[in-house]
Amino acid sequence: MTTYHFIGIKGTGMSALAQILHDSGEKVQGSDVEKRFFTQAALESKNIPVLPFSKENITEGLTIIAGNAFPDDHIEIEEAKRLGLVFYRYHEFLGEWLKQYTSIAVTGAHGKTSTTGLLAHVLDSVYPISYLIGDGTGKGHVDSNYFVFEACEYRRHFLRYEPDYAIMTNIDFDHPDYFSSINDVFDAFQSMADNVKKGIIACGDDEKLQQIQAKVPVVYYGFLPSNDFQAQNVKETEFGTEFDVFVRNTYYDTFTIPMYGNHHILNALSVIAICQYEGMEAEEIKNISSFKGVKRRFTEKKVNNQVVIDDYAHHPKEITATIESARKKYPDKNVVAIFQPHTFTRTKTFLQEFADSLKEADTVYLCEIFGSAREDGGQLTIEDLQQLIPNSSILELEQVDNLKIYDDSVLIFMGAGDIQKFQQEYEKKLAHENA
Repeated sequence: MTTYHFIGIKGTGMSALAQILHDSGEKVQGSDVEKRFFTQAALESKNIPVLPFSKENITEGLTIIAGNAFPDDHIEIEEAKRLGLVFYRYHEFLGEWLKQYTSIAVTGAHGKTSTTGLLAHVLDSVYPISYLIGDGTGKGHVDSNYFVFEACEYRRHFLRYEPDYAIMTNIDFDHPDYFSSINDVFDAFQSMADNVKKGIIACGDDEKLQQIQAKVPVVYYGFLPSNDFQAQNVKETEFGTEFDVFVRNTYYDTFTIPMYGNHHILNALSVIAICQYEGMEAEEIKNISSFKGVKRRFTEKKVNNQVVIDDYAHHPKEITATIESARKKYPDKNVVAIFQPHTFTRTKTFLQEFADSLKEADTVYLCEIFGSAREDGGQLTIEDLQQLIPNSSILELEQVDNLKIYDDSVLIFMGAGDIQKFQQEYEKKLAHENA
């Protein structure tokens, strides 16, 4: 029996894939840097060995799956090539693995992880399924009916997949270190659409998605009456958001989701559409109401009388959506945004848009830009963003206790870098004072 060795097993997609193979009865191990990541707990709970990077890890007979973040000259990759081992990059292996199932790819510039989590939750309550969520969660099942997975457009990695179905949430300009323009992004999604075998579920409120040409049926969802699946009569309640769904202008049923904000309604509509298309009953789809969320997407806790939220938002549209959710859920509280930009290229490209979206908060704190190892920051600094946001402040790690003054407020820590260290430091200081 072959052993799969994951190079960079703590990555979100990698740890999820490792769990799927493990659950499907395969032998799995992996290696990574020593630093602790939030994905580690799940690997440890399944007793999947995680080793520090070393040439010695690579031995005869292993099948290698390497994370996309690691260059060809990485010590373990070089050793694997020298020994002539079977070698895959993450997206190449995933493309092969999913061929044995009815596969549903979830893709889009924003909302991928939340939508994948929501779809997996609903299908998992009815069928044996496998799923791979971009927050590091993965589950395999030997008798899976469905394989639900998050498909990322970055570097056109999603073109390795030939899924039966694809959910497309939106097309937007992001990853400016790779894509040259919105048209370049559209071109990638168009190529992805060409690979889909049975059907596409796409947001019809998104002008770019309306322009996708497909060889398979396209079912559109959204708020506009032109959609096949339309949400109407939206009501915010203390339990979340309630809305009616109309299928081709005929009332279908009423659904409740435990989240707030239009982007969550759209994500839920895509899930309702694919499940209905696959013949599930409305009552089964209503399991959507017990969804607990995914990691690092509006993950909240109460600290004294503040609500502290951890969120992965790293694009202006995501910041706007996260602040909107907080406003709708806590209409009587002030919103304090603590934001760490992720990559210099993204910060430079969206400087004004970041400023505009952050102004939706009552108070703004900015943390130093989290740069990628692959880029040169040039002259850009966090002060360039600060100048565009009146009354905003720069937050250093040792000053986090300044946040105590925001009594009865919502504090949102946002970013795709290591923004969590600010939140952890803050909670540690409060715990120390309360001890």
